[in-house]
Amino acid sequence: MYTFSPKLKMAAIILMVLGLILFGVGFALNSGNGIDYVKEEMAANPERFFVQDTAQHNAADHDGHAEHLLHQYHNKPWAALFIAAFLMTGVAAAAMFFLAIQHVAQAGWSVIVTRVMEAMTTFLPFGAILMLIVLVAGVLDINHMWHWMVDDLRNFDSPNFDHFLKTKEPWLNEPGWLIRSIIYLAGWVGISWMLRRKSKILDENSTEKNYWSLYKWGVIAIVFFALSSMAASWDWIMSLDPHWYSTLFGWYVMVSYLVTAVAIMILIAVHLKRQGVLPEFNDNHLHDLTKYLFGFSLLWGYLWLCQFLLIWYANIPEEAVYFQQREMQYDWSYYKMLVINIAIPFLVLISSSIKRNYTVVTIMAFVVIIGHWWDVFNQIMPGATGPWGNFSLLEFGALFFVIGLFIFVVMNAMTKLKPQPKGNPLYHESKIYEYPF
Repeated sequence: MYTFSPKLKMAAIILMVLGLILFGVGFALNSGNGIDYVKEEMAANPERFFVQDTAQHNAADHDGHAEHLLHQYHNKPWAALFIAAFLMTGVAAAAMFFLAIQHVAQAGWSVIVTRVMEAMTTFLPFGAILMLIVLVAGVLDINHMWHWMVDDLRNFDSPNFDHFLKTKEPWLNEPGWLIRSIIYLAGWVGISWMLRRKSKILDENSTEKNYWSLYKWGVIAIVFFALSSMAASWDWIMSLDPHWYSTLFGWYVMVSYLVTAVAIMILIAVHLKRQGVLPEFNDNHLHDLTKYLFGFSLLWGYLWLCQFLLIWYANIPEEAVYFQQREMQYDWSYYKMLVINIAIPFLVLISSSIKRNYTVVTIMAFVVIIGHWWDVFNQIMPGATGPWGNFSLLEFGALFFVIGLFIFVVMNAMTKLKPQPKGNPLYHESKIYEYPF
């Protein structure tokens, strides 16, 4: 059995405490600034805030724009928490999905690391709580991240009426949006619990009936995650820019989840091997996991490029505005993250022999995790905070806290799981697995 080392436990606690401190300081600084601060920034940097000539626009327009920017500025703490919670909750759900694929495909090589995937799914209840805090706050108008929730925009009699948002109201309405969100999160929590339970039963009583019961729940997990992750990306992320839409976006988000999840699987599996808990894990298993890390990184890059090129070529205003905002207000961030998410994984991991190098692969796993946190930052910040997005105490504080919580929950769960799933009939195949090249 695995023992949660005091050093790692202390590191997780320090991350959580440090994260709370940084987030608290950042929150205090953010909440201490009001409308006067916003107007000063507008006057100093008109091009950053799209401030138009006041000689052509009355004071009411100027004040209305300042109030809108103030709402976006005060969204920063919520957006920072949402970035970390969205990423790590999605990673835990993707681990459930990846685990289910192994069971349904009856893959032999991966049985050794299925306990790692099961442990990762135990974060889902905690991630769901963090997600619901942000989502419910949006519905209650405590934060203003999803501006389509403003009633005036869907009211025919309002001077601010937005016809485009009115056409989306059958889907984008607060009750339906929140109910769907609860269904996604509750489904992920419940199905992952069933997968762990069925796996435990198979360990205790390795019968054909129990094996096929696990298989059936794997099918359910795949279907539910495939549909819910797609819809969740529309509800939680795409609706931050409600005029924009992309038919590729759901796949893009799901692959971002997957590649980050595989990176974390590698880190945990290597840690367990070094602790002597998972001696069966060898460079053949590492090679296959790294192939997924490499392949999903390229798939993510392919989807990013396809989405960008199709929108660029069509040049439809309600689609192109998504990239226009990021080019004008996030030029320091948006395209640079492609280096860390595509170029570096491609150049470093293309070699088959490198995929067996524990040190290089571990470093690349950290690189990929950072890269996709950066990617989620670029997905959320422009729509939620407008021109105020940057890497500050809030973003790092939220990241440290959620990462620390993830480590604490997952590694504590590992202490309660048998590292080797010996009840699985494919366990022996995984134990002697050798990659043929």
